[in-house]
Parts: sequence; C-alpha cells; structure tokens
Amino acid sequence: MIRHAAFWLGLLLVVSVQAAPVRLIDDAGQTLALEWPPQRIISLTPHLTELLFAVGAGEQLVGVDSASDYPDAARTLPRVGDYSRINFERVLALKPDLVIVWMGGNRAADIHALKQMGLPVLQTQATRLDDVARLLRLIGRASGHAAEGEAAALDFSRRLAALQVPGGRAPPLDAFYQVWDRPLMTVGGTHWISDALALCGARNIFADLNALSPVVSLEAVLRRAPALIVSGSDAPEMRLQWQRFASLPAVKNQAFVRVDADRLHRLTPRLVEGVAELCAAIRPWVRQE
Repeated sequence: MIRHAAFWLGLLLVVSVQAAPVRLIDDAGQTLALEWPPQRIISLTPHLTELLFAVGAGEQLVGVDSASDYPDAARTLPRVGDYSRINFERVLALKPDLVIVWMGGNRAADIHALKQMGLPVLQTQATRLDDVARLLRLIGRASGHAAEGEAAALDFSRRLAALQVPGGRAPPLDAFYQVWDRPLMTVGGTHWISDALALCGARNIFADLNALSPVVSLEAVLRRAPALIVSGSDAPEMRLQWQRFASLPAVKNQAFVRVDADRLHRLTPRLVEGVAELCAAIRPWVRQE
C-alpha cells in the first residue's frame, strides 16, 4: 500500500508540474500568460518548429509553415503559409492555443493580425549564435517543457564552446558570405554567421553593416577584397561569377566554400554542426602563426 501511495503521489506531482500555468516575457517585451501549457501549437518558421521538437514539444504541434522540414515528423504536419503569406482561416481552423512567430522573419502585419484574432502569440527574436540556447529555454518554458529546454540549452552551449578557436592566430581571414547573387546579398555584423566566421578564424568583410541580410554592390565587394568567398548550399553556384575578377584574392587562391544552408542558416541545435562544417571547410585558407 505504501509503495502504491508513493507511486500515485509521484504521478500527481508530475501532472501538477506539467499543468502549471505559463507566464513569461517574450522577446517583444509582451507577457504571455496561459492557465496551462499549450497543447495545440502552431509554428511559423522552420527553426521554431525544430526548436519545439528539440525541447520535446513536437507532439503539441498542429500546424507549421511551408518550409518546416526537420525533423521528418514536421513534414507530416498541416501547412498554414510561409514568410510572405499566412492562411489565417487555416490557422483558426486548427484552434491553436499558442502561435510562435519570429520577428525577424514573419511580417509585422501578420503578427499583428494573429494578435487581433485573440490568439496567444509568443514573439521571438534572435540574431547571434548564443541566442539558440536562450530560445531553447524560452520555448521550453512556453510549451511546458522547461527542464527539457534547459537540458538542450546546456548541451548546445557545451558543444559550441568545444568549437572555440584557441588563441594565438594571425589576423583573421577576410571573408565574404554570399547569401544570393541577384541581388547580391550578404550578412551583417549582427548576424550569427558573422559570429560563426569569427569563431572559425575569419572576419566578415561587411561586419560594419547592422542589417541582418543587406544588399551590397559588386563594387563594394571588390573594394573590400575578400580572401575567401563562402555561400550556403541553397544559393546559386558563385564560383563562375567571380572568375572574371582575377585580381580578387579569393579568385587568385580559388578560395570558394559552400556549406549546408539548413544547418548554418537555422537557429537550432544543428547550428553547431553547421559551424563545425564551416570551420573545417575554411581551415585550409585560415592563416596560422
């Protein structure tokens, strides 16, 4: 009897913790207050979908954006739109008790519309490598998986720290990260890819720009004379377009690198793998003392 009583007491404690009210401040400074953890969540960007699975809230997802494709279970979920357009009728039909958005990717007008419909909205913002751990904690708390979120955050921070380049290097390698070719887009100094380049011993030649993904001119790239050009696997092949600029250091050394965009362009735990791939790919051109 004592053993059975202890078992049921423990079960009740677990249930009470899981059913505890949710109250937190999101990245827009808004208070999210729910009487119990949400059971019907909609995610509106791929990295938020992946983060929800990472903290153990995948089974609570009832809808995602059209680009959410990881993990495999995300591919089977109903689609409710993309970064340019949300199907609000479909969102309402799914009866979510929480919608999670990214202020850097979802349109402000769409976020406002969701709130006007009376839906609980968790607004997130992230630009740096360290933000992954913070988002894991925030989404873990918002979804009723605070312990899982904390564990995932600690694991991410540990693996990221293991990639840190030791001191004693020569000046960093000047690198141009090409997001797209028409228009010519790159990443600014507030982007996590700038952090990744620095961690790998390189310097983003456009780190002085504040915009996350600024458009730059061909002349500006040539003036800054990168010794390395990097792009994601989702961008057009960039090697041929630069060959006519024979005086460019990157062309002289044929220093071109393509990396897995899904792992480097998404603020998720897999970002560590993307950074490791980037470091390995540019290591032949990074100057050592």
